[in-house]
Amino acid sequence: MVKNFNDVYNALGTKGICKRLVVAWGVDSHSVEAAYKAVEMGFVSATLVGDASAVSGVCASLGLDEGKFTVVDEPNELKAVSKAVQMVHDGEGDVLMKGLCSTDKFLRAILNKETGLLPPKGLLSHVSVVENSNYPKLMFFSDMAVVPQPDFRQKVKISGYLLNVARSFGIDRPKIAFLAASEQMLDSMPACIEAAMLAKMCDRGQIPSCIGDGPLALDVCIDAESVEIKKLRSEVAGDADCLLFPNIESANVFWKTNSKLCKGVRQAGMLVGTTAPCILASRADSVDTKLNSIAEAVMFVSK
Repeated sequence: MVKNFNDVYNALGTKGICKRLVVAWGVDSHSVEAAYKAVEMGFVSATLVGDASAVSGVCASLGLDEGKFTVVDEPNELKAVSKAVQMVHDGEGDVLMKGLCSTDKFLRAILNKETGLLPPKGLLSHVSVVENSNYPKLMFFSDMAVVPQPDFRQKVKISGYLLNVARSFGIDRPKIAFLAASEQMLDSMPACIEAAMLAKMCDRGQIPSCIGDGPLALDVCIDAESVEIKKLRSEVAGDADCLLFPNIESANVFWKTNSKLCKGVRQAGMLVGTTAPCILASRADSVDTKLNSIAEAVMFVSK
């Protein structure tokens, strides 16, 4: 089992994994540099779809060998995004990554019924990974980016996505925590009721190959001292691998609290529910976050 991103890179190298990365409108320095580092580390080959002159300029400014990439010249942003998605749809790539293009154009292409990557009646979601030195292993959580207020059936499906990503990192039977504002069963809080139902589904194998518990407040999910003080008995509390948040606001705040207030945190994230993993990186994300996200997607698609 990997416990941090250095372990992830070692695992990819040891296994000799190399997948095909396609970057939609890959003309910005952070995306190009992250893709270049992934190529240099050997776990992807990379195709950049976008304005070839812009790609050349970025490579020259960063001192990168443009010959490490395949460049598909398309100077129109919208057409470049559509082309990149089409390539993955047609089996010419294993992982799709958002470059400098806007999120709405990226998602519109992914959701295209003819050439997109979401199966009929599929649910698009997002799985994030956080490495924080205050916790002894990686934390996998959902959904901070796509589903605003998941209903119960969506939570069941998102739980499956979350657990599958964790398993691709070598965690055979992940511990999943269903979060609420309290670990008490409070009928006034819908999140508590649904968390308890999800936990019971784990107990009975309806959400298979995992250990689940809920409702759990965040402190008892990840802090053994809080568990002891509150005298909580749980196989998951204090040792969770996966965190299913009740809504997009709570998950998003967790991501940004880690990124802005916790020194040395490393993060990754990707869209799931699609036929191939799609890296929905912010245009402002660091090179390290984008590189980690590529690694997350490659681990997932190699499971």
